[in-house]
Amino acid sequence: MKPQKLFCFGHRGAAGHEPENTLRSVRKALELGADGVEVDVYCADGQLVVIHDRTLGRTTNGHGFVSRKPFAQLRALDAGCGERIPTLAEVFTAVAHQAVINVELKGPHTAAPVAALIDKYVRERGWRYEEFVVSSFDHAQLRQVRTLQPMIQLGALIKKIPRGLAAFAERFGAWSVNVSRTAVTDELVADAHRRGLKVFVFTVNESRDIARMQRLGVDGVFSDFPERVVAAPRGSVCSDKPAKKPHPF
Repeated sequence: MKPQKLFCFGHRGAAGHEPENTLRSVRKALELGADGVEVDVYCADGQLVVIHDRTLGRTTNGHGFVSRKPFAQLRALDAGCGERIPTLAEVFTAVAHQAVINVELKGPHTAAPVAALIDKYVRERGWRYEEFVVSSFDHAQLRQVRTLQPMIQLGALIKKIPRGLAAFAERFGAWSVNVSRTAVTDELVADAHRRGLKVFVFTVNESRDIARMQRLGVDGVFSDFPERVVAAPRGSVCSDKPAKKPHPF
């Protein structure tokens, strides 16, 4: 039996190579052959900014809470290698149909502006809803996205397997269950697939873990090192020279 083909999201771009959640990292993920790019989003000063933590200290030369800073002050910070904290719109422009974009909602009040931005790109710029996934551990925000725009694909993030397995995600109309590498099981994968849901696993960096995900039959992974997934044994991801980046499903 051939290894399971895995769709690869570059985690925070290509965080194993470049400063996470920067345009430099996003471009590196595309260069390394990622099928999708995952970034994290907060709403600060009315702007959607791409950063993982609620505070600035770990990934920039600033300090304090992201959501409490003026946008101009956030943009003046160094996010690594001289990179600025990008806006979500800038990430969309950098990707430009080359990969699927997974937007993880991190802070409060991000559901509505993210849904509106995706809707704008679809309605005014000719993008497709299938080019986006919106994910979060805050499932209430995902339900809000579903209410605002049912066409947007939703990824329900979990760190532990809930009772009822994937039933919770099916109830609010999720497209996928995005589960921790340490928690994913055969039972969850089988249950999600029976319900018509995809399963993506985070964060998968080591070859032994990539092989395990193939054996489990998950649909894809998030990786800091997209090239390791791309270079996995034949049949695992894609050819050495793909003609273009297709929508995964």
